[in-house]
Amino acid sequence: MSPTERRKGDRVTFERGIPAHMMGIDGTWRRNCVMEDVSETGAKLTVEGSVEGLNLKEFFLLLSSTGLAYRRCELSWVNGDQIGVNFLKQGDRKKKLSRRASAEV
Repeated sequence: MSPTERRKGDRVTFERGIPAHMMGIDGTWRRNCVMEDVSETGAKLTVEGSVEGLNLKEFFLLLSSTGLAYRRCELSWVNGDQIGVNFLKQGDRKKKLSRRASAEV
């Protein structure tokens, strides 16, 4: 099953893509990218340059040059220069941490 077939939700595909930027949570790295499609839960990005060695566990997808429009993301899949990302909601990180803590008890 290809990554495209696994993706959930209604997707909007952009004919030419939307220019965007990926940035590390701590601001130590940044990459140009193009958002190929998007849904309520995630997006497909074509990344300029290598993502090797970058912490893609959690990062920002910046949709405006001023940084006022952004989504917090986590990596879902990689296929060459394209990656799939899941959007994280405000409470997602807290839920994951509390689930891990309760599983360890």
